[in-house]
Amino acid sequence: MPQLDNEKVVVVLNKLLEAELAGVVRYTHYSFLVFGFTRIPIVSWLREQASESMAHAQEVGEWITTLGAYPSLEIGPLLDSHKHDISAILRESLEAEAAALILYRELLGLAQGISVALEEFARKMIFVEEVHAAEVDKMLRRPGGLGSVSARND
Repeated sequence: MPQLDNEKVVVVLNKLLEAELAGVVRYTHYSFLVFGFTRIPIVSWLREQASESMAHAQEVGEWITTLGAYPSLEIGPLLDSHKHDISAILRESLEAEAAALILYRELLGLAQGISVALEEFARKMIFVEEVHAAEVDKMLRRPGGLGSVSARND
């Protein structure tokens, strides 16, 4: 039976921890920059995303210590185009979520067939990130449009 490569897994988990903590900061920051008639529901949604990122960071941190390693104190890249319309904010969010999704898929590859618990954690997180990306994609669509934003170049 193959053994889990703890060193590689912890590297990926620490990158995920940093990405999720960056999500907390990013979504909180975005929530300060929303103005207009739709402010209340959008700010509420952004702050929910910040809370979800914190919960993800906590789960990832627990995995790191479960594997006997030290959780990173770093925060991942904070994307900021300095364009603060809702569309730009959501596009930046999609970009960050895509990067996290790559890391969760890497984690799944490292755990697959070796650690059922870690594999299931990675699968759960991939599911959550894919659903989140799909929701953001829908938010970016023009009213009445059915085509995915990620398939367009506008």
